[in-house]
Amino acid sequence: MRSVLRRLIQVGFSLLTDFEIRGQENLPRQGPLLVVANHFAFVDPAAVIRAVPWPIEFVGGFHMPNAPSFVTWIPKIWGFLPVFRGAYSRQALRDAEAILAQRGVLGIFPEAGSWASVLRPARPGTAFLADRTGAQILPIGLDGLVEVFPRLRHGRRSHVTVNIGKPFGPLAAGGHGRQHREQLEEIGHSIMRRIAELIPPEKRGHYSDDAAIRAAAQGTEIYPFDQAPDEAKP
Repeated sequence: MRSVLRRLIQVGFSLLTDFEIRGQENLPRQGPLLVVANHFAFVDPAAVIRAVPWPIEFVGGFHMPNAPSFVTWIPKIWGFLPVFRGAYSRQALRDAEAILAQRGVLGIFPEAGSWASVLRPARPGTAFLADRTGAQILPIGLDGLVEVFPRLRHGRRSHVTVNIGKPFGPLAAGGHGRQHREQLEEIGHSIMRRIAELIPPEKRGHYSDDAAIRAAAQGTEIYPFDQAPDEAKP
């Protein structure tokens, strides 16, 4: 099923977009590998699947509030590790660790949602996995995906760019308690800064070198998803 979906994704992007992949020489030969990318559009996971050569697992939200209902079946058929936004998804994190322990490749969007079109700080999960597993991290910058469907409605194709950066890490947090949490937070910032280098300057949000862009991004970091109902928490 994944082979069929991968082929459909390739054909879809070829027909509907001008799809460009840069930096393929940076792709490692094997895992364990955490693939991280910015998340501005609901089709971002499909773009990552199109760009990388390996079987890839994803951590993703159980609820998909920003995705149209006609596409929500795709991640369900592909299969992913569901997390409940606003709750501690213990089982998903354990499964993610198990995948990386088997030298697998895991895709994760550190911002944990596509509610804004500029870069925001990472949620804690990505840094937690990086620290726990010692996996290398492969940053990817995605651009042009937000415009795909609006442009198609006007009979135009969007130029989509996937910039693959150089792998880095492993990253580890030391200390205990508050010190450990602060180091995890810094790991999250380090990951987002690597992604920021791979997207257009005007979209770097909280990680821009331009103070005006950082100021304009204030408020986008507010996590909009309510905590999962008690019966849905792992």
